[in-house]
Amino acid sequence: MKKLFGVSIVLFALLALTWSAWANSKMTVRNSSGSSIGSIDGDGTVRNSSGSSVGKIEAGGTVRNSSGSSIGSVEAGGTIRNSSGSSIGKVDTDGTLRNSSGSSIGKLDGCTVRNSSGSSRGQFDGCSFSTDRNHMAAYLFFFTPLHNQ
Repeated sequence: MKKLFGVSIVLFALLALTWSAWANSKMTVRNSSGSSIGSIDGDGTVRNSSGSSVGKIEAGGTVRNSSGSSIGSVEAGGTIRNSSGSSIGKVDTDGTLRNSSGSSIGKLDGCTVRNSSGSSRGQFDGCSFSTDRNHMAAYLFFFTPLHNQ
């Protein structure tokens, strides 16, 4: 019983450290010149280049503006919907960004944003593609016109 209690304590400590690291993580968004144009805090708060909150991407995928109103969502499968529920795009598992017609408009190449010609349009410093893909797509579709460049 003591051994089980000790293992439980260790697992709890590891979970707390993992949560703390995620909660304090931050992705800095950079344009093609390398200038910071904003960030996404570990809790999903989206900030502009001045550090002011401009919205939030919630864990469940709901995207909110600075007033807290829902402006859309990103579903677990990558479909991006506006506030009316209409599909406005998608991010595929390989990072391909698609518009509402399904045409490729660019790609998240790891943490680099590429336009449909393959040119770098920016990047997300501090990202983990496998876990941050939907947050990055939400940022591109709702908070910056990078995906149109």
